[in-house]
Amino acid sequence: MKNIEIERRFLLNNENWRDFIQKSFLLKQGYISVEKECAIRVRIVDESAWLTLKGYISDTTRSEFEYEIPLADANNMMQHLCPFKIEKMRHLVEYQNFIFEIDEFFGENAPLVVAEIELPNEHADFPRPDWLGEEITSHGHFTNAYLSKHPYGSW
Repeated sequence: MKNIEIERRFLLNNENWRDFIQKSFLLKQGYISVEKECAIRVRIVDESAWLTLKGYISDTTRSEFEYEIPLADANNMMQHLCPFKIEKMRHLVEYQNFIFEIDEFFGENAPLVVAEIELPNEHADFPRPDWLGEEITSHGHFTNAYLSKHPYGSW
């Protein structure tokens, strides 16, 4: 279904995933809303920016509406509308024809590192490399929205 994101999240067992990195880039995210029912995010990557609305369906599934916006607008929103922010380095890691997005958090969320994989359905099978650790999909305090308001370093 269009505008649906099905995603599972994991902690990592080791650093072996680094051998599979295809690309890395810095993400700056600010949150207008961090509510579980509806998170509203501004994201900046290099010279591009997006406004994203996510609605809760289940721990693995969310509705997602994402729109590219002018960088100047995103910077303005970040400054004036986003009280909660995070920065992280995202690494795209290919493993057995699947792409894992591995996020290394900065600032008060360091040294947290989380792997995410988007799937076609909630029960889709996918490879479990040795570096994939405990599943945290159902632990809401590991969502980016929650981390922006309650940094990992303060737990």
